[in-house]
Amino acid sequence: MPQLLPFYFLNTLTYGFILIMILLVLFSQYFLPMILRLYVSRLFISKL
Repeated sequence: MPQLLPFYFLNTLTYGFILIMILLVLFSQYFLPMILRLYVSRLFISKL
């Protein structure tokens, strides 16, 4: 059914954007502060 082809692409685009937004929020809220805290603590310990 070629009529449904644009809806399929629109559907994948929509879910792709939603997935990218969720991943961005997760990384900015949870993973990046942990990595930054680890880096800062290593820097602080090496300065001692």
